[in-house]
Amino acid sequence: MSAATSVMADEAAWTPKVNPWTIGIVVSLAAFMEVLDTSIANVALPYIAGNLGASNDESTWVLTTYLVANAIVLPMSGFLVGLLGRKRFFMICIIFFTLSSFLCGIAPSLGMLLLFRVMQGAFGGGLQPMVQAILADTFPPAKRGMAFALYGITMVCAPAIGPTLGGWITDSYSWRWIFYINIPVGILATLLVYQLLEDPPYLSRVKASLARFDYIGFALLVLGVSALQITLDKGQEDDWFGSHFIAALIVTAAVSLIALVIWEWFHREPLVDVRLFRIFNFASCNLMFFALGIAILGGTVLIPLFLQTIMGYTAEIAGLVLSGSAVLLLFLIPVVGRLTSRFQARHLIAFGWITMALGMFISCRQMDTQISFQAAAWLRIFQYLPVAFLMVPITASAYVGIPRERTNAAAGLMNFTRNIGMSVGTSAVTTIVERRSQYHQSVLAVYTRSERFDAEVRALAARLTHAGLNAHFAHRQALDRMYAMLGAQAQTLSYIDVYWLFTVMCLLMFLLSFLLQKNTSGGETGPMH
Repeated sequence: MSAATSVMADEAAWTPKVNPWTIGIVVSLAAFMEVLDTSIANVALPYIAGNLGASNDESTWVLTTYLVANAIVLPMSGFLVGLLGRKRFFMICIIFFTLSSFLCGIAPSLGMLLLFRVMQGAFGGGLQPMVQAILADTFPPAKRGMAFALYGITMVCAPAIGPTLGGWITDSYSWRWIFYINIPVGILATLLVYQLLEDPPYLSRVKASLARFDYIGFALLVLGVSALQITLDKGQEDDWFGSHFIAALIVTAAVSLIALVIWEWFHREPLVDVRLFRIFNFASCNLMFFALGIAILGGTVLIPLFLQTIMGYTAEIAGLVLSGSAVLLLFLIPVVGRLTSRFQARHLIAFGWITMALGMFISCRQMDTQISFQAAAWLRIFQYLPVAFLMVPITASAYVGIPRERTNAAAGLMNFTRNIGMSVGTSAVTTIVERRSQYHQSVLAVYTRSERFDAEVRALAARLTHAGLNAHFAHRQALDRMYAMLGAQAQTLSYIDVYWLFTVMCLLMFLLSFLLQKNTSGGETGPMH
């Protein structure tokens, strides 16, 4: 007992030999590279399709294959750390992610590109959770908020500049260079990680207790996540349950994922540590990460879609509407990191959710077909700035009560939950807008049989006739313009419906935040042993 106590004391007293901030910057560089790759290829899809002789629909698999492979590795990263050691696993991920990026750049066909994107997504999936776990172990609890703020900056900055950088590289050089730019970053990150990073002593104890590989859990994970991701990616396009293929995928995903949870819950050495969800803070924070993923990517899809389809903005100008909030967020996240060390995380989380709910509510009231560029940019700021008060405190709060040897598994599950939320958010937004537009159009169509509508058509036709059209074409043109106006109004109402749903979701998360466990004094985030 005394020897065990001594070992535990040595593990608790362990600190890295290198300055923690140096380690934080190095590992965040690797995370930035991976997060950038999830968005940089989006704008290059038409160029990839044209160059490799593929259709636009086929080119979307360049994104889907990456996301599927990425999502599979995330929840099993804790097991892989125990098998290989964290430093070794982290370096393997960086090296093979960089190699896969090079292979994507030289891919001669779409089939080969998809194969290399699977490799890239699989090895990239281990980078984000490892960065979080390394930061959690490297920094003391009082400084963990600032450390997670550094990671949060990479999470915000990379998606913001990804499409713009990808478009510039593709237009100026070739789509292949969006993959080649990872090579120097990957080489630099590998060298720095090799020199600076070390595994905490407790990881050797975890490694010694590992059993054999869980093949059944792995098969259920691959099957369930693959079916779910393809469903979310293709569901709206194929009319969901109207397609037998999508319906079969939904059933496959549900059965596989439920079976995975049951199997892993009772397995002695689970591939995915689902028993972590018995810890209330961890389960609640994962639910919040899921909701945050929906709000972040759903909102990011929503505004450009509205501005381009209804307002007639170009993709570049619609992107500028999003950029202001991202820039402000870069300055706000470090401030929140400092606040996390002074205030209870649950209070910051509550503030973040209530301000996000307010931003979504304001969007419900201000969204219309006459909105200006400036007003749209301000709406985006109101919606997006609260993310700073959510991403960092939720990450810190999720580790309350998590044993130190399970931080790797916890980080993988948190990233998996957030990524699935992003996929659900994208799919839900496009589906709701499509379905609710049809509903609102059917409701507004009733007013086309009124005398007031006929009077408006006659007045518009008279103005068109005065402008030089003959009476027949003026009447048809007037009807076409009124129908287009009705369609725009119906679509606008559907966007407002989505913002109402976002408002309700944020309010529910606001209430949940008060149930989270309190932080101890000095910014600590609960017991780790």
